[in-house]
Amino acid sequence: MTRNTGLVSGNYSCYDVTMNTTGTASTGASGVFPITRWSVILAARGPSPESAAALETICRAYWYPLYAFVRRSGQPPHDAQDLTQAFFCRLLEKHWLDSADRDKGRLRTFLIVALKHFMAKEWRRATAQKRGAGLMSVPLDTTFAESRFAADATVLSPDEAYDQQWALTLLDLTVNRLRAEFNAAGKPGAFEALKSCLLAGHGAIDYALTAEKLGVNEPAARVAVHRLRKRFREIYREEISQTLADGADLDAELRHLAAALARQ
Repeated sequence: MTRNTGLVSGNYSCYDVTMNTTGTASTGASGVFPITRWSVILAARGPSPESAAALETICRAYWYPLYAFVRRSGQPPHDAQDLTQAFFCRLLEKHWLDSADRDKGRLRTFLIVALKHFMAKEWRRATAQKRGAGLMSVPLDTTFAESRFAADATVLSPDEAYDQQWALTLLDLTVNRLRAEFNAAGKPGAFEALKSCLLAGHGAIDYALTAEKLGVNEPAARVAVHRLRKRFREIYREEISQTLADGADLDAELRHLAAALARQ
């Protein structure tokens, strides 16, 4: 997985934003509001069609970091798939989301603590049932999961892998939102022409080539690249803030995720 610096803020590490983002959530056509908000967590309480839909939204957005944690903990692919699937089912069935409170912490921390509890206390009982029996099914793209897991050559602890994949997931969500905004504006080609500039360092952007791709002059290309990178940083900060308690230190979380991305 290719990484560089300077994309998010300061010298924060990043990843290849041109990668396939299958398996993460995306926005609707407007691209204005992401669907992975803390309000979704709060909505996913109690047995109702709304809570089931909210849980599926949570699962689609954040399941892969949890899957990576389970795999790094030594579980083989089939067991990791079953375990992650069962965890999300029990998350709703046992009303664990009732303890989720935006005023009391990070979504990142809540989910990993709940998963660890499940692995230690609930997994054996869950596997005593026939796979899927009596449990709501939640979609996991396990083919994608294993290909992504296999492509990650880093050697990290389960907790380090979880934090790194959480940060990468937030970046995926950010890229998807940015792409959706360009699509909504009727400019999908412009995004394709500009997206490589998200990864490049400030001194490595070929503005002449970018201008040619966009069909504009070089000064206009420079303005377009500046606006793209600025909007990317804004969306990334929004994605992170939506996983934090009200009034939490956003910059501290940014630093934590940057450190997670930099781990090799």
